[in-house]
Amino acid sequence: MLETIAVILVILWLLGLVSSYTMGGFIHILLVIAIVVILIRVIRR
Repeated sequence: MLETIAVILVILWLLGLVSSYTMGGFIHILLVIAIVVILIRVIRR
């Protein structure tokens, strides 16, 4: 489930960059959270 959320956050971040409609630092915070979640999942395996 966490992997799915992480993928969704990354996709939303990329869409924010492509569409040039960004919400300031919020999009980048989502990206950082997604990367941290992915790293935690990889380390736990």
